[in-house]
Amino acid sequence: MKRREALQQAALMMGGILSAPTLAGAMGRVLNTGPSVTVTAEQEALLAEVADVIIPTTSTPGAKAAGVEKFIVRVMRDCYPKADQDTFYAGLTKLDADSKTKFGKSFTALDTAQKNELVKELTTSNKPFFLRLKELTTTGYFTSEIGATKALEYLPVPGQFNGCMPLKPGQKAWAL
Repeated sequence: MKRREALQQAALMMGGILSAPTLAGAMGRVLNTGPSVTVTAEQEALLAEVADVIIPTTSTPGAKAAGVEKFIVRVMRDCYPKADQDTFYAGLTKLDADSKTKFGKSFTALDTAQKNELVKELTTSNKPFFLRLKELTTTGYFTSEIGATKALEYLPVPGQFNGCMPLKPGQKAWAL
């Protein structure tokens, strides 16, 4: 199974397993009315690069093309308390520091193989950060216009609800 197909299937199953703040963010809600971390342009660019490793451009546009980094920044700011934001952005800073230590340059300057290697290491070295990043990336991607129309099958005005509709071989899953 290809990574893109696995992510599509995971996105379909995620409806019931999203964390409450991420689900609220996808619905445009604001849960955090307290202080927030100020995100720099460099951090946002770094988020875009890491998200693009999780959902790369293949036959469909990737996370970077969908602007997932903007979704992540908004959801972290609006839906997570400052302590969670601090932890998340500390994980992002550590990833960039690990990149500089291992390869001598920032994560954004690495080639694809090096980025993949660091993100793979991240799955074990800082699993809570990786899982939150992956959740935010997949949610942001599959709720974006690009994710819903290019990676999933989109029907703007659906007909009747059919909870068990067979898919043709090679057909994309539905974006509802």
